[in-house]
Amino acid sequence: MMAAKAIRPARLLSRTAHIVPGQLRVTELTFEVPLNHSNLSAGSLKLFGRQVTKHETPIVPRTNSEQDEYNRKPYLVYLEGGPGFGNKEPQDHNLTKTALDKGYTLLLLDYRGTGLSTPINQPHLATLGGPQEQADYLKHFRADSIVRDAEAVRLCLTADYPETHKKWSIFGQSYGGFVALTYLSQFPQGLREVFLTGGLAPVKRTAEEVYTALYKKVVQRNEAYYRKFPEDVERVRKVARYLKENPTSLPGGGELTVERLLGMGLCLGMNGGLDLIHSTILKMAMDIEQFGFITRAAGASFEGSVPFDTAPIYAILHESIYVNGSAHGASNWAAYRVGKKLAAESEPGLSWLSSAVVNDDEALSSADTTNDKPLYFSGEMVYPAHFSCYPELKDMRQTAEILAAYDQWPELYDLDQLARNEVPVYAASYVEDMYVDADFARETARAVKGTKVFETNVMYHGALRAKTEEVLGQLFKLRDDTLD
Repeated sequence: MMAAKAIRPARLLSRTAHIVPGQLRVTELTFEVPLNHSNLSAGSLKLFGRQVTKHETPIVPRTNSEQDEYNRKPYLVYLEGGPGFGNKEPQDHNLTKTALDKGYTLLLLDYRGTGLSTPINQPHLATLGGPQEQADYLKHFRADSIVRDAEAVRLCLTADYPETHKKWSIFGQSYGGFVALTYLSQFPQGLREVFLTGGLAPVKRTAEEVYTALYKKVVQRNEAYYRKFPEDVERVRKVARYLKENPTSLPGGGELTVERLLGMGLCLGMNGGLDLIHSTILKMAMDIEQFGFITRAAGASFEGSVPFDTAPIYAILHESIYVNGSAHGASNWAAYRVGKKLAAESEPGLSWLSSAVVNDDEALSSADTTNDKPLYFSGEMVYPAHFSCYPELKDMRQTAEILAAYDQWPELYDLDQLARNEVPVYAASYVEDMYVDADFARETARAVKGTKVFETNVMYHGALRAKTEEVLGQLFKLRDDTLD
């Protein structure tokens, strides 16, 4: 069981507001929080967030007290996916309209290390010292630290609110749902309600168990891809053969290896992902056919498909999100180990993983490109080879090795607290989710007392973006309607 933790309120550094067309008032906020909430002398970080309310011009001007009351609407805090992504601008965010229509003040708070909240980047890490110092710094960027930040911000922003408005609601998409369950474990007293979309984290499972389940869905999505685009069996192999024989640089400075190419499978689990991959493969294959090389335009298009350079924290901390305390041990490149075993035993489409060595300094480049079998794309998995072909990751390789071997991670989830949870939880869960196994999601829903779930097999992980009104309608129906 996690011990109760006292949190010092964040220090508000700045607050500036502007009006956005569409009747939005956006207030940009910066806060200071400790790097380590348990050791205030270890330094500090800057957090950034956007507070969003409706911009209204009342017919009868409000008195000061009426304006104060109007401004104190309860907060709904959006927790973004990742790990590693900052928030969109409010006018482009899928949650903005519904949140404001429902009477909330929306807070889009960038997690530490992402967006504009002291984002992780290689040049800054290099100023901290060697790989060990960098790893020690990055240990403070998991969900346990994120929720301490959020609670510190809550205490700051609601300091003069009436007691009825001091608690806030949170909305977690994907990894944001993982963060929300950590929040429920550590600071349930700060929460009014929790909404989750594709975020019922596998709270009882190890990294090996998670990846064993997720590879099955990755294989299914590859099969769906090649059913839709059977002509791409040869095209993917053509591009892979070219890359094995011709070192290819990308416009952003990295190397396009077979492993990096197949990592584009990260998109397979999203609406439109099959078509995005097909379009990219088609362009590369036709470049090779027409010119004998891959053009800058194709390379630039490809680079945006997997964001490890622009969000390196996604790659370097990804496996750690599945390690719930020291009892789970080290992640030790779990995705690579599970994938390699699967390739050797039953999945020839993953043959490019089967003969590689974790500590190779070079990319794997072991794919058999000589036969007519389809090469399978990987999914959300991060491999050691990725730290050889992405410019932003190359100098983080030793740091990544230290984190992969680290076996003293603190707990993220308090299963006892979740079992006696009293905060309402409303979740959308997707049977065909490639990133959060549906069976593990059901297990978690049973483990968190009071969870109501809308489950569907006709949506994918990105349904909040692709089918916004339907998803949000179902979630708020869980909250507001009577189940009888």
